[in-house]
Amino acid sequence: QVQLVESGGGLVQPGGSLRLSCAASASTFSISITFSTSAMSWYRQAPGKQRELVASISSGGTTNYADFVKGRFTISRDNAKNTVYLQMNILNPEDTAVYYCNADLLIVNGRLYRNVWGQGTQVTVSS
Repeated sequence: QVQLVESGGGLVQPGGSLRLSCAASASTFSISITFSTSAMSWYRQAPGKQRELVASISSGGTTNYADFVKGRFTISRDNAKNTVYLQMNILNPEDTAVYYCNADLLIVNGRLYRNVWGQGTQVTVSS
């Protein structure tokens, strides 16, 4: 089985920063995961609202951002660590949500895992 584990969420004041991490891992004897070829994304969902795309990064490093985070958030990846990051700056209360990591395709020992989601990490922006 393959899984994504998010970390780095928490409580921060308006104007503050957080960095979220999402690491892919496999519960198999083999430690080999094909991560570098997968597009990775961050989504968020606030209470009573639909889940929305925040940012994405392709296997080649091309990034895309929702309008409401452009200039404030940065998505990046470290393929050696099978990890994608979301650096969030100038946070405001509207950024409060559960943030989810998504991988479009992960490969472990020749098995394909599509549309893999993490469990989510809570980000709360409040004074």
